[in-house]
Amino acid sequence: MKVLIAALLMAPLLLDRPGEGAGETTAEVGQDGKTAFAYIGDVITFRGDGAKGGKGDGYRIPRPCWYEPGPSAQEMYDRQSKGRDAANRARIDDFYHQEYLKPFEDVLTKPGRWWTPAYNEADPNHVACMTELDPTGVFVPPGQTPPSGITIEQLAQIARAALTVPEHTVKLNPDAKSFVNLPTWVWLEGVGQPRRTVTAEIPGVMSVTLVANLQNVKIDPGTTQDRAEVNESGCGTAGKPYTKGGTFSCGVRYLRSSIDQPREKYTLTVSTVWSVEVQDNVVPFQFAPVELDVTRDVPVGEIQSNVKP
Repeated sequence: MKVLIAALLMAPLLLDRPGEGAGETTAEVGQDGKTAFAYIGDVITFRGDGAKGGKGDGYRIPRPCWYEPGPSAQEMYDRQSKGRDAANRARIDDFYHQEYLKPFEDVLTKPGRWWTPAYNEADPNHVACMTELDPTGVFVPPGQTPPSGITIEQLAQIARAALTVPEHTVKLNPDAKSFVNLPTWVWLEGVGQPRRTVTAEIPGVMSVTLVANLQNVKIDPGTTQDRAEVNESGCGTAGKPYTKGGTFSCGVRYLRSSIDQPREKYTLTVSTVWSVEVQDNVVPFQFAPVELDVTRDVPVGEIQSNVKP
C-alpha cells in the first residue's frame, strides 16, 4: 500500500488550463507568492475570471484529499490491463498480473463507476490524508457517495481555495517622500473589475460558483495612532486619486517623522477586501472575505523652515 501511494504522489503532473486536456490530470496553481491551490485529479474543472491571474489568500481546505467520480468499470479495466505497466507486470509475473486484474474484472458487469483519489498538493497535510485512501480507488454503485467521497460542500471549499483576486498597485501623493502633518493621498491601480467568479465543476455531477465582490479598502499606516491618522471615509473600492484643491478623504496624515523607524521609513499596507458568496446559496455557509495586502515604504520628514531675524 505505501509503495503504491508513493508512486502515485511522485507521478509527473500535467499543468493544464481549466477544461482543457479532457481525461488528463489537471492542476490549478496560484501565482506569485502564496499558492492558493494546486488541485491534482481527473474530473474537477475550473472556469471564470477568478480562477486565473491575481493572487489567492492561502485558504486551506479542511480535508485536503477525497475520492472523486472516475472511470467506468470498463474504462478502469482497460487502464489496468493495457499499456506499458500492464505489459511489464505480465512479463515479470503473469500470475500476479492476473490476480492484480481480478478486482477490476469482478465489477465489469456491475452498474456503477470507480471513484479515484485526488488531493490539494498545496496543502502540507495532503500526504498524510492520502494514506487514508485506497490509491486505486473504490467501486461505487450508481447514486451513492463513498466514505471520503467529495461533497458539494467540499467542492465549494475547493472553489474557494482556487479563487484569486487582482494584485493592486498602491499609488501615493506625495509619492517619493511625505512630511509631518501633510496628507498622504492613497489610491489603487490594477484592481480591474470589482466582481470575480470561479466555478468548480464535476461535469454532469455537481457544480459550485463563488462570487467575490470588492467591498472596500483598508489602510494600515505601519505605526501607532499617536504617530499617524488614517482617513478612509472616501476610499470606496479603489481609494481616491490626488486632485489639486480636492478634499482629502482617503489616506494617512503622519504626525511624527520616520527618522527613528527601521530604515527610517514607515511600512504602509493597503488591503482590498472582497466578500465571497456562494451563488444561488447551494451551500448554506458564508466564507470569510479575501483580503489582499500590498505594502509601500513611506519616508516621512520634518518640514524645515528658516526664520530670519
